[in-house]
Amino acid sequence: MSTRGELFDPLFGADRVGAELSDEAWVRAMLDVEVALGRAQATIGLLSAEQCAAIETSVAELGAPGGVDIAELGRAAVNGGNPVIPLVKILRERATPLGVEPELVHQGATSQDILDNALLLILRRGGSIVVDDLHSAADAAADLARIHRETPMVARTLGQQALPSTFGLLATTWFTSLDRAATRLGAALSAAPVQFGGAAGTLAASHPHGLRVSDALADDLGLSRAVAPWHTDRTPILEIATALGVAAAAVSKPATDIVAMSSTEVAEVAEQNPGGSSAMPHKRNPTAAVTARASARRAPGLVATVLANSDHEFNRAGGPWHAEWETLTGLLRCTGGAASRLATSLQGLEVDSDAMARNLQLTGGHILAERVTAALAHLTSEARGIVTRAARSGSRLSESPEITRHLDTARIVELTDPTNYLGHATDLVDRALAARRGEMS
Repeated sequence: MSTRGELFDPLFGADRVGAELSDEAWVRAMLDVEVALGRAQATIGLLSAEQCAAIETSVAELGAPGGVDIAELGRAAVNGGNPVIPLVKILRERATPLGVEPELVHQGATSQDILDNALLLILRRGGSIVVDDLHSAADAAADLARIHRETPMVARTLGQQALPSTFGLLATTWFTSLDRAATRLGAALSAAPVQFGGAAGTLAASHPHGLRVSDALADDLGLSRAVAPWHTDRTPILEIATALGVAAAAVSKPATDIVAMSSTEVAEVAEQNPGGSSAMPHKRNPTAAVTARASARRAPGLVATVLANSDHEFNRAGGPWHAEWETLTGLLRCTGGAASRLATSLQGLEVDSDAMARNLQLTGGHILAERVTAALAHLTSEARGIVTRAARSGSRLSESPEITRHLDTARIVELTDPTNYLGHATDLVDRALAARRGEMS
C-alpha cells in the first residue's frame, strides 16, 4: 500500500505529512467530528450548553496522550468493521458521569458520517502541507526560470537532441505544472462537503432538524455545506484523489529531468546536497530528485484503486468504502513525500551553463539542420536531401561540400549558432512569470 514509519518516511519526504496520517491523527480527527457534532446540535437547542461542554471535556480527555489505547481500539473495531463504533462506546462511557445521556452522544449520526468527515479533516490537514510543498517547489523552479531565462541549452525530444532552447524555458514547464497542481488540489480540498446522513442517508433520526445540524456541522468543521448526504456518491473523494495524482505527476516531470540532467555524461545540473554511495566515493547522486520520483511513481496505482472503488452500492457500500481509508492516506503520503523531496531538490539546484553550452555543440551544428535547410531551400530544390546527407555523414554542416557549394562557411556558422535560434523561449518565460504574478490581462 504505502511506506509508513520512522525508517522510510524521512527518506521519501513523508515525515511532515506523515504526522497527520498516524493512528493518533485518525483518532483525533474522529473525536474532532464528534465534538463538532455536539456543538452543532447545541447551536439549535438539541443539546444544552452543559451537555455540549461535557462532551468536549470527555473528548479532551480521550484526545490526550494515552487517552485511548489505539491497539485495543483496533481490536475492538474488528466486529463492527470500523473504529467509530468502539470509540463512541468509550466516549459515551466518559460522558455519562458528566450528565450526558448515552443516546445524546453521536445522536443522529452513523459511523460513516464520522469516518468520512474524519477522513476529510485528515486529507485537509495533510493536504495543506502538500500544497505548501508544491508552492515551495514551484517558487524554486520559477526562480530558476527567471535567472536562466536566457541560458542556452539543448531541447531534447524522444531522447535525442532536437533544437536550441533555454534552461529557463524548461524550468517554466516545471513551475507552471506545479502551480496548476497546487491550485487544483487546494480547490478539491476546499470544496469537500460535510457528510451527515444518518443510518441510511435520510437523516430520519435527526428529523426535523437534520438539515440544520448538517449545515452547522459543516460550518464548525470548516467543510463545505452538503446539498445531500454522499455516502455512496464518492465524487468528492475522487476529486481529491485525482488531484493528488495530478500533483504527483507534476512532481515527477521535473524530478525525472533533474535525474537525467545530473548524469555524468550530461552534467548540466547538480543538487546542492547530493547523496553519496556506500561503495563509490566519487558519486554525487541527485538523491532528493530520485526519492521524489520514487514517491510519485507509487501514486498512480493508489489513484486507480480509489477510482476502482467508486461503485458504492445503494446506500452503504460493503467493501469499497472500507478500501478507501488507507488507500487515500497512502496516496497523500506518497504525493506529499514527492512534493517535499522535489522542493528540496530544486532549492539551491546548481546549474552548469558551461556544460549546457558544451552539450549544444556535440552534434557539430546538426541541431540547427532545420534552419540550414530553410536557408538552403531558397537556393536549391534539393535542400532537405543535401542537409540530411550531411547530418548522417557525421561531419559538421559547415564542412559539407554539398552545403558550402551554396552557402559560404561564415553564413553556415551563423545559421548553426544556437543562440540565434531560440525562438520565443525568453518571451515564453516572461509570459509565464507575468501570469504567475497576476500581471497578464
